[in-house]
Amino acid sequence: MTGHRTIRETEKAVRAKLGGTGTPVQYAQMAAVSNIYRAAAAVRQHFENSVLRGAELTWTSFVVLYVVWIWGETETRHVAEEAGISKGTLTGVARTLMGRGLVERRGHPDDGRLVLLRLTDEGERLMGEVFPAFNAEEAFVTEGLSDEECETLADLLRRIVVRTEEEGDGRRRRLLGGAPPVPRRSGRRPKRSA
Repeated sequence: MTGHRTIRETEKAVRAKLGGTGTPVQYAQMAAVSNIYRAAAAVRQHFENSVLRGAELTWTSFVVLYVVWIWGETETRHVAEEAGISKGTLTGVARTLMGRGLVERRGHPDDGRLVLLRLTDEGERLMGEVFPAFNAEEAFVTEGLSDEECETLADLLRRIVVRTEEEGDGRRRRLLGGAPPVPRRSGRRPKRSA
């Protein structure tokens, strides 16, 4: 259970609220997407409060380390893409990891505009220590599923990711009438001039 209501209570309340709006609602699809988000948030919170806390890592910093650990020295733009974060976010995370002596950055030997990240020996050591504990928590959170159900779930989620990656840009363009997306805002209001 996340929050103070169960998933089933929330789904029931949503049906009650939206049932009379006059707009047809695709409940199964809404529940699928909502539960992807809730599952991801619950898993992330569990991992950050357990195995990652002891290593003084956030979810994002672990994912960055993991990407570089798996792929080896990699261009920062590819690390950001693989980690699902912006290049600006990666800059901050990489600075923190560099300050801890876990990653190093260097210019690309063939293109000075590009930057490469690699794990240091200490980063390699930390990942060798943290990953088995991380994987044990992956087993814990999926304990109620059989191996076959885990494979089915992974396949279903993979299909959602592939659809979104392959068709998402075209869908966004159609929804926005061909206009580019409005730049993201932090949520803060602009400061007023004096």
